[in-house]
Amino acid sequence: MRADIMEKIVSLSDGERIPELQQYLSSLTDDQLTTVVTNSALKGKDIGAMVKSIFKGSPPSAPEGASRRLLLYQHCIPLCESGDLQTEVASDIIGLLMLETHNLPGPSLAQLASLFVDAIKLGKMGSGKSLELFPTVLTALAATEALSYGKGELSGEEYKKQLINSLCSSRWDPQCVIHLTTMFRDVPLAPEELQFLVEKVLRMFLKLDLQEIPPLVYQLLLLAAKGCKKQVLEGIISYFKEQDLLSIMTPIIHNLRHVEGTAILHIVFAVRLDQELGREFLKSVKGSQGELCPFSIALLLSVARIQRYEEQLFDFLKGAITKGFKDEHLQQGSKFLQDLLPQRCSLAQMILDTVKNSVFGWDHVTQGLVQLGFILMDAFGPKAGPFGKTATEGANATAKTPTQQACRLGGHILLEGFKMHEPIRGEILEQVLNRLVTKTASPVTHFIDLLSDIVVSAPMILLESSSKVTETFDHLSYLPLATVQGLLKAVQPLLKVSMSMKDALILVLRKAMFSSQLDGRKSAVTGFLLLLKNFRVLGSMASSQCTPALSFMYSSHYEGISIGPFICDVSCAQVQVDVHSRYNSAANEAFCLEILSSLRRCLGQQADVRLMLYEGFHDVLRRNSQLASSIMQTLLSQMRRYYEPEQDLLPPVKLELCIGAQGDQVFLQEPLVLTLTYYVTCSCGMRRSSITRRMIKCELEDFELDKSAEFSLSSVGVKNSIYAVLVMGVYEVLIEYNFTKANYSKSIFEELLELFSRYNKLSEILKEKSGKGKSSKSPRSLLSMGFVSTLLTALFRCACVDSAQSREEALLVLRSSGDFLRYAVSVALQKITQLEETGHTDGPDGQNTDKTFHHLCDITSVLMWRYTNIPCAVEDAGKKEKRCSVSLLCLEGLLRIFSTGQQRYPARVAQLLSAIGSDHGPGNASVTEKTAFYIRQFQRALFTQLNGGEEDFNSKEAQLLVNILSVLSRQLEPSSQQFVQMITWTVKICKETSFEDIAFSKGLLSLLFSLHVLYKSPVSLLWELCQDIHSQLGDIDQVPTATDRTLLVLSQVGKVLDEVDWLITKKKGQLVPDRLSSGTAAGQQDPVEKALTLQLGTLLTALNELVQTALPSGVCTNTLLGELSRTYTILTTLVKYVCVCPLKSLIPLYFQVKLSGSHLTPQCYSFITYVQLAGGGADDKKKKKKEGEATATAKLLRETKAIPNLIYSIEQYEKYLITLSKKSKVCKGVVWDGRLSHIELMSEPEQSQEPKKKRKKQ
Repeated sequence: MRADIMEKIVSLSDGERIPELQQYLSSLTDDQLTTVVTNSALKGKDIGAMVKSIFKGSPPSAPEGASRRLLLYQHCIPLCESGDLQTEVASDIIGLLMLETHNLPGPSLAQLASLFVDAIKLGKMGSGKSLELFPTVLTALAATEALSYGKGELSGEEYKKQLINSLCSSRWDPQCVIHLTTMFRDVPLAPEELQFLVEKVLRMFLKLDLQEIPPLVYQLLLLAAKGCKKQVLEGIISYFKEQDLLSIMTPIIHNLRHVEGTAILHIVFAVRLDQELGREFLKSVKGSQGELCPFSIALLLSVARIQRYEEQLFDFLKGAITKGFKDEHLQQGSKFLQDLLPQRCSLAQMILDTVKNSVFGWDHVTQGLVQLGFILMDAFGPKAGPFGKTATEGANATAKTPTQQACRLGGHILLEGFKMHEPIRGEILEQVLNRLVTKTASPVTHFIDLLSDIVVSAPMILLESSSKVTETFDHLSYLPLATVQGLLKAVQPLLKVSMSMKDALILVLRKAMFSSQLDGRKSAVTGFLLLLKNFRVLGSMASSQCTPALSFMYSSHYEGISIGPFICDVSCAQVQVDVHSRYNSAANEAFCLEILSSLRRCLGQQADVRLMLYEGFHDVLRRNSQLASSIMQTLLSQMRRYYEPEQDLLPPVKLELCIGAQGDQVFLQEPLVLTLTYYVTCSCGMRRSSITRRMIKCELEDFELDKSAEFSLSSVGVKNSIYAVLVMGVYEVLIEYNFTKANYSKSIFEELLELFSRYNKLSEILKEKSGKGKSSKSPRSLLSMGFVSTLLTALFRCACVDSAQSREEALLVLRSSGDFLRYAVSVALQKITQLEETGHTDGPDGQNTDKTFHHLCDITSVLMWRYTNIPCAVEDAGKKEKRCSVSLLCLEGLLRIFSTGQQRYPARVAQLLSAIGSDHGPGNASVTEKTAFYIRQFQRALFTQLNGGEEDFNSKEAQLLVNILSVLSRQLEPSSQQFVQMITWTVKICKETSFEDIAFSKGLLSLLFSLHVLYKSPVSLLWELCQDIHSQLGDIDQVPTATDRTLLVLSQVGKVLDEVDWLITKKKGQLVPDRLSSGTAAGQQDPVEKALTLQLGTLLTALNELVQTALPSGVCTNTLLGELSRTYTILTTLVKYVCVCPLKSLIPLYFQVKLSGSHLTPQCYSFITYVQLAGGGADDKKKKKKEGEATATAKLLRETKAIPNLIYSIEQYEKYLITLSKKSKVCKGVVWDGRLSHIELMSEPEQSQEPKKKRKKQ
């Protein structure tokens, strides 16, 4: 029966028997018709023809036809959503319904739209297939002229708006969110409707499963083509940022990362197609620097792969990273800022989190990470200094400046990326090696460190790209020596496991040995020595068991004249990774002997190459002791050319053979003489007493050196200078060897003292000759740091009860010479200074970080014991000589040690303090407690100095003590009780000290400021100091007195202004349109704004004191003018901020305007007049005496233009203050008399509520 009905309807329609069709459809009941449609749809047979026939037999103009059409729509929509139909059938039905929608009358369209809205509210849109019809219904509805709505009428467009508002205000089933978002893409929407819809969809993100987020993001991005692009992007980023915080350490974190990766792909795809979306993305990112998160960073890096956005986004990231580091640096140095603004997660950590997250299939992010890493390392790596030099940071140095931190961040990004992602390993390695080869004019230490980290962390992975490394070996001859040393040290672990790599290196080194370039031959020596040290022969002792058989010979620069080659920084001795050798010991021995035969060719080359070879032999013997015989034979044959075997002939060394000449140039030809002297005494069976005796017998004339010798820049003077340094080196080598082998023999110590007396005599002659017109610089000592540590311990700490009497008598010989004691401590100070500057020292174990630190600890203990037991006052009592006392040298050494410990060994400071001695401090205590213990000792020493009276006051010792306290105080935790005690003590000393010692006062004031800024804001302290300066120097109508302390105060004023300016910038970056309706309650000021205005107010009061002070003209007044100009500029910035975003309460601004306008500004103009007239109102005699000074001052003022800048800043401030007064109706009135401008702040009770608030607060 039902099949007959369907066939008849279709046949009538096909036969174009429309009247009969209409009549037949009218005879059917609604149930019959819907049943036929349902059966036809389920069978999927002729449903299209059936629907078309019904439309044809139901004319929309007739009420019955329109009703039948509406019935068909109302039945087919739920039928398609039921899920019982095939997809193709449902699509056909919806397509036919869409074609006839425009023929429905307005009321039918309204009912149909309500049907959709109700179904959505009830959650009946399961498949969402019928939602494809909804946009067509809404479009047709909007075209309707009028529709009944309630008791009135609405236009079709308004009716559509009401429906959309109702729909977006209702609760959505999470299952239909994606379908609805897709549907709205085809609905014409007004901007406000679109914004309402986007907000609704973004709120639904939290109610969906993670797997549903990517398709929703895709549909939302397509919807953003209509508008609200920025809102869509920010909403997506905000959702994932929140999910990152909620999902940490939960099982769904893996799913979240995959979802994030897919969402990033969708956004990047949309940005590629829609340039407007890309521009909105750029604006959004640049406007929310503080809101970055790992997801947004990953999105940035992915979008950066699009060429038109690449440069902008990487520039933004680079700037954001440096700004983040600068902000952290500023906050860490200010307690005021730390308390005011909580420190957020650093951008650097977010980027590293992005690297970790990228392991979840984020291939589209990894390329951007690689590019970012190299951009940071290229932009912020070390730069070449004067003459191509660069500061040596050392392996243990920490990144301190923002640029260093940014460079190190780039290295971390690349290292982690190399570990995690196989596809980018080849590119990272290739780019690192390319930079090592191409960047010959700039330092590449950061790239060498990165390569070393890669080798250490993943040596076997790197072997897969060994061909790239061997290609780099071909360029060794053309690379700077430092680069070659770093490169070979970095790849050393690979040489033991890769025969092909080792063979390639040997081939390159053999070619480099005959290079025409000096650096090429040096590179060959460096490489061969590295191989000798790391391919051990069977039976070789460990480095700790191998007695050094050689000493080092070091070059020196004297008076800026090169008298020998620079010291070579061979840093390829210690390698962290130890990979088992594939070769047996016999093969290693043959290999090493072959290398030694190649190195013998160096003995006839320049002094630089020989020096490097001799220095390297020492490390080789320590690491590969079985090669001692071959090395000694090589050195012995070379030594015989320069040693005098006849025992009765003086001197024992042939210095003339060590000198070379070419034209007028004289240079060092053979640096082996000092090494050979040591070698003769310890390796060749020559008697120690023989060479020592002959050197003691030698007079200066035997070396062609005496008081009349010339040490000028002429060839003769240069030759004498080289001779002098060589002879002094021989004496030092013999001093170290005799002390080491003496076994505390009194006679040997007496000979040692004789050697020193001759060394000292020659040293005095050099100082005297070189001191004429130039600053003298002593040659670098050849004593090793280990020996210096042993010597100081014997001299100062061996006077123990259980010491043998003979031992004490022997040491008494050395202790009786004050010059020798000063010499020992001076050499220690020289070694410590070198360690602080370069990270290593000369001599054996100078490159060994652990041994160097051990020696440093021993020296610290000795110097601390010597200073605390024999203070300077005790040592200097009764002495008339003006030489620096031993105790004062010890104190200077302690200052250098503490500074070196913080710079080079920041993680081992506690160990350094503990090593001073158990009798000096607490054993198991924190760093703060240990530091506080030693601080108290130095405080007592300084207190003793200050209580001794001005005649007994030692200014240099006091300055050193203050500097030591300043260095040690950095180890105190600012929140600890010890820090509070330290700052309390410092304030007390500053108040009670009345000595007129400028250097000491500046140091004490600097200590006070450095402590105070970590305790609380120093602005109140500045006010007090400005008052003191004003009271001491008097008003500007008095005679000025010079003071350096004013400049120190002004520098601190500049730091406070930096903090205020930074705070204002932060607040401007946080501006939002609805600020007045959010945040703190009405009438309550924001804490940051309150603190900011209080800082400025107190600072204005302090500056008001200074501008009334008779400061000396010149640098002091110019600095003050500059700070005043900055102050008014910052005030202008604050007024601009208030104009855009008014303060909750204008009362603090009222006082600032009052201070600046009524008090500071008039005084500024008076101060300007005072500066202009300074030096011009004196009488004729004074003018003649100070003519040069006045001219210099006038020139300085013309060059700096400080006064015009200040006047301009004041006028700009007043200009924007007038703008604010017009806007807020609180400030009004400007008085201008041609020179002085004055701002008055007046209240208007009838126009403003601020005076009422002010009275309430009062």
